[in-house]
Amino acid sequence: MSDQATNYDDVKQYRLDPEREKELLMTAGECVFCWANKSGHPLGVITAYVPVDGRIWMTATRERVRIKAIARDGRSSVVITSKGTPMGGGKTVTYKGHTVIHDDAKTKQWFYNLLAQGMARAKDEGNAFTRGLQPDMFVRFLDTPERVVLEFTPEMSIPFDGDKMAQGTAAAYAQFAKENAGG
Repeated sequence: MSDQATNYDDVKQYRLDPEREKELLMTAGECVFCWANKSGHPLGVITAYVPVDGRIWMTATRERVRIKAIARDGRSSVVITSKGTPMGGGKTVTYKGHTVIHDDAKTKQWFYNLLAQGMARAKDEGNAFTRGLQPDMFVRFLDTPERVVLEFTPEMSIPFDGDKMAQGTAAAYAQFAKENAGG
Protein backbone atom coordinates (compact mmCIF):
# COMPACT_ATOMS: atom_id res chain seq x y z
CA MET A 1 0.00 0.00 0.00
CA SER A 2 1.38 3.44 -0.90
CA ASP A 3 2.15 6.12 1.71
CA GLN A 4 -0.45 8.33 0.06
CA ALA A 5 -3.16 5.79 0.86
CA THR A 6 -2.15 5.60 4.54
CA ASN A 7 -1.61 9.23 5.52
CA TYR A 8 -2.89 12.71 4.80
CA ASP A 9 0.45 14.46 4.20
CA ASP A 10 -0.50 15.39 0.63
CA VAL A 11 -4.19 16.16 0.14
CA LYS A 12 -3.95 17.52 -3.43
CA GLN A 13 -5.82 14.46 -4.68
CA TYR A 14 -8.83 15.62 -2.63
CA ARG A 15 -9.37 18.87 -4.55
CA LEU A 16 -12.92 20.09 -4.98
CA ASP A 17 -13.87 19.72 -8.65
CA PRO A 18 -14.60 23.03 -10.45
CA GLU A 19 -18.34 22.36 -10.75
CA ARG A 20 -18.57 21.54 -7.02
CA GLU A 21 -16.53 24.67 -6.21
CA LYS A 22 -19.03 26.73 -8.20
CA GLU A 23 -21.93 25.03 -6.39
CA LEU A 24 -20.31 25.85 -3.04
CA LEU A 25 -19.72 29.46 -4.05
CA MET A 26 -23.33 29.84 -5.18
CA THR A 27 -24.94 28.21 -2.12
CA ALA A 28 -22.91 29.09 0.99
CA GLY A 29 -23.92 32.78 1.28
CA GLU A 30 -21.43 33.47 4.08
CA CYS A 31 -17.66 33.56 4.04
CA VAL A 32 -14.73 34.46 6.24
CA PHE A 33 -13.19 37.64 4.82
CA CYS A 34 -9.53 38.07 5.85
CA TRP A 35 -7.11 41.00 5.70
CA ALA A 36 -3.96 42.16 7.50
CA ASN A 37 -3.73 45.02 9.99
CA LYS A 38 -0.96 47.67 10.00
CA SER A 39 1.48 45.32 11.69
CA GLY A 40 0.73 42.51 9.25
CA HIS A 41 -1.34 40.42 11.65
CA PRO A 42 -4.15 38.52 9.86
CA LEU A 43 -7.75 39.10 10.95
CA GLY A 44 -11.07 37.88 9.64
CA VAL A 45 -14.83 38.18 10.02
CA ILE A 46 -17.76 36.10 8.91
CA THR A 47 -19.90 38.07 6.48
CA ALA A 48 -22.61 37.62 3.87
CA TYR A 49 -21.53 37.72 0.24
CA VAL A 50 -22.91 37.54 -3.28
CA PRO A 51 -20.86 35.97 -6.09
CA VAL A 52 -21.12 37.75 -9.46
CA ASP A 53 -19.03 37.11 -12.58
CA GLY A 54 -16.09 35.53 -10.76
CA ARG A 55 -15.98 38.13 -7.99
CA ILE A 56 -17.21 38.05 -4.41
CA TRP A 57 -19.15 41.11 -3.22
CA MET A 58 -19.67 42.13 0.42
CA THR A 59 -20.57 45.22 2.42
CA ALA A 60 -19.56 46.97 5.64
CA THR A 61 -19.49 50.47 7.08
CA ARG A 62 -16.44 52.72 6.83
CA GLU A 63 -15.86 52.51 10.60
CA ARG A 64 -14.94 48.81 10.37
CA VAL A 65 -11.24 48.14 10.70
CA ARG A 66 -11.32 45.96 7.61
CA ILE A 67 -12.28 48.94 5.46
CA LYS A 68 -9.34 50.98 6.72
CA ALA A 69 -7.02 48.00 6.22
CA ILE A 70 -8.25 47.33 2.66
CA ALA A 71 -7.88 51.02 1.81
CA ARG A 72 -4.20 50.67 2.84
CA ASP A 73 -3.61 47.28 1.23
CA GLY A 74 -6.15 45.41 -0.89
CA ARG A 75 -4.49 42.02 -0.44
CA SER A 76 -7.05 39.77 1.20
CA SER A 77 -8.58 36.32 1.23
CA VAL A 78 -11.97 34.66 1.41
CA VAL A 79 -12.72 31.27 2.98
CA ILE A 80 -15.98 29.44 2.24
CA THR A 81 -17.26 26.22 3.81
CA SER A 82 -20.12 23.94 2.88
CA LYS A 83 -21.16 23.50 6.52
CA GLY A 84 -24.87 24.23 6.79
CA THR A 85 -25.50 23.98 3.03
CA PRO A 86 -27.29 21.20 1.13
CA MET A 87 -23.81 19.99 0.11
CA GLY A 88 -23.13 18.85 3.69
CA GLY A 89 -19.94 19.61 5.56
CA GLY A 90 -16.36 19.01 4.51
CA LYS A 91 -16.10 21.03 1.29
CA THR A 92 -14.08 24.25 1.45
CA VAL A 93 -12.37 26.75 -0.77
CA THR A 94 -9.91 29.46 0.17
CA TYR A 95 -9.25 32.30 -2.27
CA LYS A 96 -6.27 34.64 -2.25
CA GLY A 97 -6.86 37.93 -4.03
CA HIS A 98 -7.41 41.67 -3.87
CA THR A 99 -10.34 43.76 -2.67
CA VAL A 100 -11.50 47.13 -3.98
CA ILE A 101 -13.79 49.47 -2.03
CA HIS A 102 -16.76 51.05 -3.86
CA ASP A 103 -18.75 53.95 -2.45
CA ASP A 104 -20.69 55.18 -5.48
CA ALA A 105 -24.50 55.15 -5.28
CA LYS A 106 -25.00 53.02 -8.41
CA THR A 107 -22.80 50.15 -7.17
CA LYS A 108 -24.25 50.35 -3.69
CA GLN A 109 -27.87 50.11 -4.86
CA TRP A 110 -27.03 47.30 -7.28
CA PHE A 111 -25.34 45.30 -4.54
CA TYR A 112 -27.88 45.99 -1.79
CA ASN A 113 -30.67 44.70 -4.02
CA LEU A 114 -28.71 41.54 -4.90
CA LEU A 115 -27.90 40.87 -1.25
CA ALA A 116 -31.47 41.49 -0.11
CA GLN A 117 -32.93 39.19 -2.77
CA GLY A 118 -30.44 36.45 -1.91
CA MET A 119 -31.07 36.68 1.81
CA ALA A 120 -34.84 36.66 1.28
CA ARG A 121 -34.46 33.39 -0.68
CA ALA A 122 -32.18 31.80 1.96
CA LYS A 123 -33.44 28.50 3.27
CA ASP A 124 -31.88 28.91 6.71
CA GLU A 125 -35.00 28.40 8.81
CA GLY A 126 -32.97 28.63 12.02
CA ASN A 127 -31.97 32.22 11.24
CA ALA A 128 -34.51 34.60 12.75
CA PHE A 129 -32.96 37.45 10.76
CA THR A 130 -33.83 36.01 7.33
CA ARG A 131 -37.22 34.59 8.33
CA GLY A 132 -39.82 36.99 6.92
CA LEU A 133 -37.16 39.32 5.53
CA GLN A 134 -38.62 42.04 3.31
CA PRO A 135 -36.00 42.92 0.66
CA ASP A 136 -37.09 46.55 0.22
CA MET A 137 -36.87 47.20 3.97
CA PHE A 138 -33.50 45.45 4.16
CA VAL A 139 -32.15 47.70 1.38
CA ARG A 140 -33.38 50.76 3.30
CA PHE A 141 -31.52 49.60 6.41
CA LEU A 142 -28.33 49.03 4.41
CA ASP A 143 -28.43 52.29 2.47
CA THR A 144 -26.58 54.62 4.83
CA PRO A 145 -23.92 57.24 4.04
CA GLU A 146 -21.22 55.27 5.86
CA ARG A 147 -21.77 51.95 4.08
CA VAL A 148 -19.44 50.78 1.29
CA VAL A 149 -19.30 47.76 -0.99
CA LEU A 150 -16.32 45.43 -1.22
CA GLU A 151 -15.40 43.72 -4.49
CA PHE A 152 -13.02 40.78 -3.97
CA THR A 153 -11.26 39.37 -7.04
CA PRO A 154 -9.81 35.87 -6.53
CA GLU A 155 -6.34 35.24 -7.95
CA MET A 156 -5.67 31.75 -6.56
CA SER A 157 -7.76 29.06 -4.91
CA ILE A 158 -7.22 26.17 -2.52
CA PRO A 159 -10.25 23.88 -2.94
CA PHE A 160 -10.80 20.81 -0.74
CA ASP A 161 -13.38 18.01 -0.94
CA GLY A 162 -13.80 16.06 2.29
CA ASP A 163 -16.08 13.57 0.50
CA LYS A 164 -13.13 12.52 -1.68
CA MET A 165 -10.95 12.17 1.40
CA ALA A 166 -13.61 10.02 3.10
CA GLN A 167 -13.81 7.76 0.03
CA GLY A 168 -10.02 7.47 -0.10
CA THR A 169 -9.88 6.65 3.60
CA ALA A 170 -12.57 3.96 3.26
CA ALA A 171 -10.66 2.38 0.36
CA ALA A 172 -7.41 2.49 2.37
CA TYR A 173 -9.12 0.88 5.37
CA ALA A 174 -10.54 -1.87 3.17
CA GLN A 175 -7.13 -2.50 1.56
CA PHE A 176 -5.44 -2.54 4.97
CA ALA A 177 -8.00 -5.00 6.34
CA LYS A 178 -7.58 -7.26 3.29
CA GLU A 179 -3.79 -7.25 3.60
CA ASN A 180 -3.93 -8.01 7.33
CA ALA A 181 -6.77 -10.55 7.35
CA GLY A 182 -6.18 -13.93 8.89
CA GLY A 183 -2.89 -13.01 10.48
